[in-house]
Amino acid sequence: MSKRGYHHGNLRQALVEAALALIEDKGPTGFTLSEAATRAGVTPAAVYRHFSGREDLIAEAALQGYEMFGALMTHAYADGQPSALAAFEATGRAYLAFARKHPGHYIAMFESGISVNRTPELAAAALAARRVLEAAAAQLCQHIPEAQRPPATMFSAHIWAMSHGVVELFARGAPGSASPYAPEDLLESGIGIYLRGLGLIPPDQGAK
Repeated sequence: MSKRGYHHGNLRQALVEAALALIEDKGPTGFTLSEAATRAGVTPAAVYRHFSGREDLIAEAALQGYEMFGALMTHAYADGQPSALAAFEATGRAYLAFARKHPGHYIAMFESGISVNRTPELAAAALAARRVLEAAAAQLCQHIPEAQRPPATMFSAHIWAMSHGVVELFARGAPGSASPYAPEDLLESGIGIYLRGLGLIPPDQGAK
């Protein structure tokens, strides 16, 4: 087993990457610190120089995941360009893209049982990611008459929940999750139905 991460003075990150691979293979509770150490090419004792236990290691993976996720969502939002509607829809698609590209981080963030309040850094990273979608929702809400306008936090929470549901049920190959529709199509049509209900797109137009 290579000790490249250790020799390069980056043992902490080598352990995180080992944990991510194990999380993908065995789930967040299916591996030990000893297995992470072996995969990183170091002794189990070396792990404790950086992490107090497996949950601490998973929390670091989740923190890095939220930072990546927030950056991806910010890029998708693109300061509301080219339009509030397009920017909002792009953030929904970014959620699905992240889950597919970074499954280990996604599991550490959402399926490990690690609270986002475990550390101030983790809480801040999770909040920053959520606020990107809230900003997109707030911008889009301005096109709804004030008397009919839902709170932006509720609006964004609905889309977050829809995106999460599509990922969990149809985008990650869970047993019994076969669908005749692509996850992207399910998410796009779901967002379209939601936005039509708010009067943000015409009844005969889908989300684009």
